[in-house]
Amino acid sequence: MHASSNDREVLVRVEGVSKKFCRNLKKSLWYGMQDIAAEVSGHKSNHGLRPDEFWSVKDVSFELRRGECLGLIGHNGAGKTTLLKMLNGLIKPDRGRIEMNGRVGALIALGTGFNPILTGRENIYVNASVLGISKQEIDTKIDDVIEFSEIGEFIDTPVQNYSSGMQVRLGFAVAVNMQPDILLIDEVLAVGDIGFRVKCYNEINQIIKNTAVILVSHSMPQVGKICKSGILMESGKIDLQSQNIGEVILAYYNKFSHERASVEGNGKVIIQEINFGNDKNPKRFLRPAEIVPAEILRLSLEKGVVCEIQFQRYPEVTSFSVLLSITDLDQKLVAQMKSEKYEVLSGSLTQFVKFELNSLQLNTGTYSLSVHLMNGVENAWDEILIGLRNIIRFSVKRNDF
Repeated sequence: MHASSNDREVLVRVEGVSKKFCRNLKKSLWYGMQDIAAEVSGHKSNHGLRPDEFWSVKDVSFELRRGECLGLIGHNGAGKTTLLKMLNGLIKPDRGRIEMNGRVGALIALGTGFNPILTGRENIYVNASVLGISKQEIDTKIDDVIEFSEIGEFIDTPVQNYSSGMQVRLGFAVAVNMQPDILLIDEVLAVGDIGFRVKCYNEINQIIKNTAVILVSHSMPQVGKICKSGILMESGKIDLQSQNIGEVILAYYNKFSHERASVEGNGKVIIQEINFGNDKNPKRFLRPAEIVPAEILRLSLEKGVVCEIQFQRYPEVTSFSVLLSITDLDQKLVAQMKSEKYEVLSGSLTQFVKFELNSLQLNTGTYSLSVHLMNGVENAWDEILIGLRNIIRFSVKRNDF
């Protein structure tokens, strides 16, 4: 069916869908022949796992209505793209049922649906015809597709000569300009340049009220801006499903919470202890050999924040500066503070420095702190004595934005 008077109709219904693959090519071909023979003869094939098989997608169920955007997230290999390919009809599920109501526009893999020998213009007609659109209707929209794709004179060049970015431009332009009821978008948008990505996400925001959108992306800020609900997949299964995309994104990030901090530098400084937290009671986060981030520290910016560093230097280190870097959960730098150059004032190899961060302006969220000690000698300026990346994780909650 096409657009209905009921603008809250269910356009995507997935019930207990599973898909298995085989790790061994020869066995995969043999199993495929067995399955085809069983299907032709009318016998039910064995839906259990055979040797070297694994579930790429297992028991996935959800519904998506017109006007909703679902974020599908998870690590590489979690089963996201396999699920999208089943939704688009490129592969069949081994178990379960998929119901797609309406015209489906999909951008799943580079070049999907394109004939490399045909020109861009010819591929537009072929793709639209597959969606059931008449030539007359395509004629009225083709100029908009070409304009949106920004391909220009290359539209009459064979697609095999297109760069990956040009293929994404054309694929997205076709997908959104044919007024789909359902729009499936995989990570391929990451290939395009940033200007075109912004244009794509703006277009998604425009068409979403009449469309059901499923977005697969590793960019959590983009998922958070567009999607209202989400599914976190892990090893082919649904790890978390929620109508609150924030919960799903946080669960995705928490899967990285116990990863080790990284250490760099020439080793002329050994950090003995780092205290970080609110002014009155900073928390000790690091002692020798403790390079694993502790639990997330809850921080109140209204109470003042201090960072105290105690370290042991080699005798040749006579001056230093300290660089503090704060990154968000996507590892994007949001704040950075560098101290002045400090001269070593005593003969002691143990040094102590304290920072008071009274104007740290961060929005609600979870962040990581990295600490670098740099050589202050002029001819070795910015030589890293030691650097600890993501050594402390902390969260901030504000009442105002």
